[in-house]
Amino acid sequence: MTAPAATMILLLLIAAADASAAASQTVDPPDQQQPAGGSTSAPLAVHVGDADLLFGGFVDATAIRRDVNTGSGLGTSFGTIPFGNTVQGNMNDTQFSSQNSRLTLQATSKVGAADLKGSLEVDFLGNAPNGLNVTSNSNTLRMRVYWAQYRQGAFEFLAGQSWSLTTPNRNGLSPETADVFFSQTVDSNYQAGLTWGRTMQFRFTAHPSSVVTGAVSIENPDQYVGNAVKLPAAFPSGEVDTGAAVNDVPNPFPDIVGKIAFDPKTGGTHQHVEAAVLVRSFKTYNPGTNATFNATGTGGAVNVALEPIKPVRIVLTTFFSSGGGRYLANTNLPDFIVNPDGSMTLVQTRSYIVGTEIQARARTGVYGYYSDAHANQAVTADVDGTPIGFGVPGATASNERIAEATAGLTQTFFHDPKIGGLQLMVQYSHVRRTPFSVPAGTPPDASANMLYFSVRYLLP
Repeated sequence: MTAPAATMILLLLIAAADASAAASQTVDPPDQQQPAGGSTSAPLAVHVGDADLLFGGFVDATAIRRDVNTGSGLGTSFGTIPFGNTVQGNMNDTQFSSQNSRLTLQATSKVGAADLKGSLEVDFLGNAPNGLNVTSNSNTLRMRVYWAQYRQGAFEFLAGQSWSLTTPNRNGLSPETADVFFSQTVDSNYQAGLTWGRTMQFRFTAHPSSVVTGAVSIENPDQYVGNAVKLPAAFPSGEVDTGAAVNDVPNPFPDIVGKIAFDPKTGGTHQHVEAAVLVRSFKTYNPGTNATFNATGTGGAVNVALEPIKPVRIVLTTFFSSGGGRYLANTNLPDFIVNPDGSMTLVQTRSYIVGTEIQARARTGVYGYYSDAHANQAVTADVDGTPIGFGVPGATASNERIAEATAGLTQTFFHDPKIGGLQLMVQYSHVRRTPFSVPAGTPPDASANMLYFSVRYLLP
């Protein structure tokens, strides 16, 4: 951890000394506010037949200032921060955006002794049309999550698009956005090194006790190499995802994720500890030799969210994998490389996030995180002797390390169930990426300083 990052987190921890008076009056950021569901008196709740519908969301007005041009819009592409000797590295980036505005709908009902729940979240960060900012901002609607859940007794079954089970939780193994940890940042790509995804899945969850939860999820796969891997000249690139915005990559089997969580209560505080296992399957084919190759990727995670005192939360996430780079989203770290004969060599990746979230006063929250994502080099030679793989000499897109230090504040001016709420959110972030190798005359790493301001009106 760098000295500035350690100092930032230490200062935020010291701020907790002034926070104990606000312990019973905390106001969470909107992504951590869970819809009530069931019998609610919220103004936007509607009773239809035997179901209760709860509408929600927020209107988001965000201003972004970066000292380089990442070319990635509202969400930061951490793996492609430009170098200081490029045009993009010498151009500032200022944007105003309302794309992160969100609409939510939750439906709850009962069938006999079973509880039914459906959840829909949409924002406007879909694929942008041409001329997005000419005359009118034609932002595109995007499905974030859309799932249905059946629960009877201690058993749950979920089907649909939800947060991947690899994503750290705050509370149990709930699929609710409020119970998932993806940081409190304004950046819609969250924190570099965060293990996350929102994928189509089938999830089975069991609650053997009020403290222990276990789940297994069968999730949509993707053989991802990104644009940082140099493939063999004779290899059909359509067998892998090279970063194109298409859904035509063949995959042999779904990804399987298992996770167990412990949520003991200690006095008035809540502790959360979880461990996860990831298993993946890859397949390639060499048409020249009519040979088929298979590989199994694995990964694991241990995450905690602890409350030493009520207004303070300490967060630590870890991830390590052989073939799990896809889940370190927006870092451009691959799952594997392809050898000259068409076989695969898995890429080793790992990451962590350490941080704190403090409710300093009744309506003021502060946070700080430091994260680090690493990958091991995997290089071989093509049949003609040309270096191929991940981290070949001079490949500036092949990142060995990406680190980010972030600090932010959320100020809630008012929040009333009948009229909604108003918040100001501020985030500063410093990101640095270091490739394995760069051409002569190129800086050894690339960095960006980013400042986000967001004004949010929370719907009632």
